[in-house]
Amino acid sequence: MFGLRKTLGSLFGLNKVDEAWYEHLEELLLKGDVGVATTDLLITSLRKAAKSQSITNAEDLKGVLVQELSRLLAPLEDPQNPLMFPQTNHRPEIWLIVGVNGAGKTTTIGKLCHHFQAQGKSVLLAAGDTFRAAARNQLKEWGERNQVQVLSQESGDAAAVAHDAIHATISRQIDLLFIDTAGRLATQANLMEELKKVKRVISKVIPDAPHRIVLVLDGNTGQNGISQVRAFKEAIGLNGIIVTKLDGTAKGGVICALSKALEQPSGLGGGPADTCVYALGKGEGLLDLEPFKAQSYAKELVE
Repeated sequence: MFGLRKTLGSLFGLNKVDEAWYEHLEELLLKGDVGVATTDLLITSLRKAAKSQSITNAEDLKGVLVQELSRLLAPLEDPQNPLMFPQTNHRPEIWLIVGVNGAGKTTTIGKLCHHFQAQGKSVLLAAGDTFRAAARNQLKEWGERNQVQVLSQESGDAAAVAHDAIHATISRQIDLLFIDTAGRLATQANLMEELKKVKRVISKVIPDAPHRIVLVLDGNTGQNGISQVRAFKEAIGLNGIIVTKLDGTAKGGVICALSKALEQPSGLGGGPADTCVYALGKGEGLLDLEPFKAQSYAKELVE
């Protein structure tokens, strides 16, 4: 259960909507990593709706908050989410998976592999984390669970792994290649440059690849996740985000703040984002990857 969901649920158990109630709501949203700017937007919009509809009961205001959250989150929902609409003009389709250490990249790749295999796609995995043998071994374990091959090198760099993996994918007529990468902080300039090199090498083999660059974001990371999104987007561009570890104590509010980070127009319900949230990771199992839907997530946070 999300931390934010649990606390908001207690708030709507109250009866009267007054100034103290709004202050309490503001405090909970901020503690839930929604962020100052997004919290202000939600509170302002909620006050306006309550006034225009003459709502004074907290339970009656719950539906309004779900509606406002849905409008806020809507730009982050990809109407052509590749997890829901796997048809593509690319064969092979190349996915580059990036993120900081411990975000859950390798586990997410395992889930993505299973998800697309279930839709009839053939898959290969590439172990682009050449720094840690443990990372390669973990990816190989996921490969065994999904019965797919993992391409790796004991030495060499990530760009070489990506280069060889793409050629193998083409020669074997595989549908999808997921390339894992080493975890890195946006402040580690040398590692960010390595990531740019990987992208350049991929593009030399297939000019319009990688077709999907996906950031894996830990749901517990709080507002620091916003700086991660901005940094990776600036460095190599991003198509999608997968938010992980939402099955435990994650507050979940960081997703509400992403519309600001992705430079949406001011106010709720801005235009579609050029970087969307593809999915939510809610456990360690192969099936614990849920395509992101704005309204469903808004309801899950509040109800």
